[in-house]
Amino acid sequence: MIERLAAVGYLADEEVASAVHLMTALERPLLVEGPPGVGKTALARSLAELSGRRLIRLQCHEGIDDARALYEWDYGRQLLATQMMRHDRRDGADQDAMAALFDESFLLERPLLAAIRSQEPALLLVDEVDRADEAFDALLLEVLDEGQVTLPELGTIRAVVRPWVILTSNETRELADALKRRCLRIGVGYPTPERERQILLSAAPGLADELAAQLTVALGRLRVAALHQPPGVAEAIDWARALVLLGAGDLEPDTVRRTLPALVKHGRDETMVRSVLDVDATGTRATR
Repeated sequence: MIERLAAVGYLADEEVASAVHLMTALERPLLVEGPPGVGKTALARSLAELSGRRLIRLQCHEGIDDARALYEWDYGRQLLATQMMRHDRRDGADQDAMAALFDESFLLERPLLAAIRSQEPALLLVDEVDRADEAFDALLLEVLDEGQVTLPELGTIRAVVRPWVILTSNETRELADALKRRCLRIGVGYPTPERERQILLSAAPGLADELAAQLTVALGRLRVAALHQPPGVAEAIDWARALVLLGAGDLEPDTVRRTLPALVKHGRDETMVRSVLDVDATGTRATR
C-alpha cells in the first residue's frame, strides 16, 4: 500500500498504510485525527485517485444539519407543482397529490445521500467532522454502521455499492463515543524530518536537496514555537514551491521575508515566525 499511495503522490508511513489496508479490507469507516495541514484530506483524495472511486466530500461546519449533509426537498418545484394541481383538482385527490409532492423527482441529494445512492463505487470524505455540533455525530451513525439512510418521507435507502468512508478531525472537540466505536481510528502527526524532506522534494520539483533539509529544520523550530497555527505539511509544500519559484538555493533572510505569505496564516504569528527564522521586517538578519 505504501508503494501504491506513493504512485499517486502520497508518501505514507507504515501506520497509515496499514490503516488504509484495514479500512478497505474490513469495509469499515476510518477516522483520521491530527493537527491541521498534516495530510488527512490529501489521504482521502489520493485513495480515491488510486482506487478510481468517485470522491464525494462533505465539508463540515458549525450548524450543519441534514438539509446540508443528507437531503432536502426542492420547495420551489414543489410549490409550482402545487399550483398546477389546483387547476386539476379532483374530489379525494388531496392525499395522492400530497404524496406526489414527496416523489424522488423533487429530492435534492446532499453528500451523505449521494454516497449511499451512488451507482458507482465512491469514497465519502466527511472532512473536519469536529467542526460540526455534537448532534451531527448522531446523524452519521446509520451511514457508518449500516451503509444506509432513513428518510421520513421515503423510508430506508440502502447503499447499492457501499462507499468507503474517511472522516477527518482536527481534534478541536471530543467526538461522540458512539461515532468512534463505528470507525477504525488513526492519529496522524507531523512527519519526521526525513519523511518531510522526501515529501517536499516530491511535491516541489526543482527544490534542491540541501534547501529541503534546511526547510525541515526551520519547520521543526516553528512547530515547537508558541504559534497560533503552526505550519503543517500543506504550508510546508506551499513554502517550498514559493522558494523554487523565486529560484532560491538557500534560506536567505530576504527570500524568507518574501515567501512568508505562504507560511504565515495568522497576523499574530508573523512576529514570532520572523523571530524564530531570525529575519526582521527589512529582510535582513534580526539583531540579537
